[in-house]
Amino acid sequence: MTAFTAILLRDLRLAYAGGRAWLPLVFFLLVATLFPFAVGPDGPLLARTGGGALWMAALLAALLPIDRLIAPDREAGVLDQHAVRGISEETVALAKIAAHWLSFGPPLMLAALPAAALLRLEGATLVRLELGLAIGTPGLAALALTTAALTAGLSGAGALAGLLMLPLAVPVLIFGAGALGDDGMGALKLLAAASLLLLAIAPFATGAAIRAGRS
Repeated sequence: MTAFTAILLRDLRLAYAGGRAWLPLVFFLLVATLFPFAVGPDGPLLARTGGGALWMAALLAALLPIDRLIAPDREAGVLDQHAVRGISEETVALAKIAAHWLSFGPPLMLAALPAAALLRLEGATLVRLELGLAIGTPGLAALALTTAALTAGLSGAGALAGLLMLPLAVPVLIFGAGALGDDGMGALKLLAAASLLLLAIAPFATGAAIRAGRS
């Protein structure tokens, strides 16, 4: 078993065993359930605004476990053990990004099915929403891990991580919500570009942050 696979499986096991993986899913469904009460029973209005609300819920769902992505391993010395064994910080970061995405991305895509019914989204809009989530949530996972590495060990890291991540995630949110329109193919392409950029930068930025925290 490679180091990447071992770290990936360990993080997934910890996420599901500790119940952390269910929090984003529950939060996502709560937003879909409560949003109609706030907007009212106007079906066309719900259909126009519901997709954007689900994208905001997906962004916050990626943020929920952020204080558990890096800090516990840093405090327990797990990251130091990886370094002693010759595992690069970039490999650790990439495995953790994959594990974080697997713990919330696919579950959110499944939860979008009942959420779309609650918000009266049409079938075509649901297809674009699912496609957008498949493209955009890996970028959100990458951004969440980098933010977690930058704020690990700081006082009030959870609140600071939110303040740091939310502005950086605005392009993903804008393009994801924009893809829900009838002419959303251009927004989907921009969403894919933003997500790929985050995925390309995150392992190196996270690795540098881990090394800086060790020194």
